[in-house]
Amino acid sequence: MTTDSALTTDIIATLRTFANPANVAGMARYGINPKGTLGVSMPVLRKIGRENRRNHGLALELWQSGIHEARILAALVDDAKQVTARQMEAWVRDFDSWDICDGVCCNRFDKTPFARTKIRAWTKRRAEYVKRAGFVLMAALAVHDKQAPDELFLEFLPLIEREAHDERNFVRKAVNWALRQIGKRNPRLRRAAIASARRIRMQGTKAARWIATDALRELVERDLRAR
Repeated sequence: MTTDSALTTDIIATLRTFANPANVAGMARYGINPKGTLGVSMPVLRKIGRENRRNHGLALELWQSGIHEARILAALVDDAKQVTARQMEAWVRDFDSWDICDGVCCNRFDKTPFARTKIRAWTKRRAEYVKRAGFVLMAALAVHDKQAPDELFLEFLPLIEREAHDERNFVRKAVNWALRQIGKRNPRLRRAAIASARRIRMQGTKAARWIATDALRELVERDLRAR
């Protein structure tokens, strides 16, 4: 049986064979940190991920490598049942690019029992990608957790309103994303999200106006169609 360390070495060697500097340059134009990035395509990463599912030890070693694509792969192969709150804190501190943040939160962290607690904690943090992670987790739960009660998302709306002033691009986009996904869950939450967006617009900051205008464009149109 291949040990996690040997498997990690083999996978990283495979990733290096798919390295593409041209892809790295293209990724940088979309705001992806080129540091430690090989330029491996997502189809390749998903294939490797499918072949190594639910391997927690492998995920930890891939993450420790510091290689951009290895960290995306770590989220694909990790076992949510074995992810700890301490691991989540360690990984979120390492986030240095929006795609790493979104991939980890949407593919793995949202499936842990700690997601709701981390949302409340991370949305208050100052670090850009940590705060983004809180709102990405919120959006991911709105999409993936079909059993979550409306009350949970109603509790999240004040967090969205509180942070809607943040002008940083990767934060405001995540705040907007969370607001829109909550509003798309059902008519009750859509009405609540629309009301929240209108309050955000009244804050008057550039970020708040953008978040509110973009969300209202989608949610009001959806509300009119529903009627």
